[in-house]
Amino acid sequence: MSAETTAKTPLVGIIMGSKSDMPVMEGCTAELDALGVPYELVIASAHRNPAKVHEWAESAADRGIKVIVAAAGKAAHLGGVVAAFTPLPVIGVPMKTSDLGGLDSLLSMVQMPSGVPVACVAINGAKNAAIYATQILGATMPEYRDAIAQLKRDMAEA
Repeated sequence: MSAETTAKTPLVGIIMGSKSDMPVMEGCTAELDALGVPYELVIASAHRNPAKVHEWAESAADRGIKVIVAAAGKAAHLGGVVAAFTPLPVIGVPMKTSDLGGLDSLLSMVQMPSGVPVACVAINGAKNAAIYATQILGATMPEYRDAIAQLKRDMAEA
């Protein structure tokens, strides 16, 4: 399985359903880079590559991943499928679509059935997904809590 990774052991796993999601998801990777959070990135569709998604999600915790960001458009089942195969928190990024402007993606993520939660950011909210993932890490890792505190100070001074 090919995955793009940063130099340190990845703590955030980013999965997207299509290469076409990459321009939006660069907002996530850029923010994680700025916050000093190592990540891995893989492209795999819940519909076109279900076995790859299953293997990646099921092995994420064993690889040291602590939080997953899943981006998908249209039916947007990627986050839910990933959440079904991992005990890790999953943050969904609904992608804007040409059909319904991303409302289809958003609703399919926020309407997950009981027992399989997927947190969800705004349509194309990749940067917020990175910040939220870092906040989750910060609950137990002081260096990431400090990075978020600095980000908030910087925003207040802007």
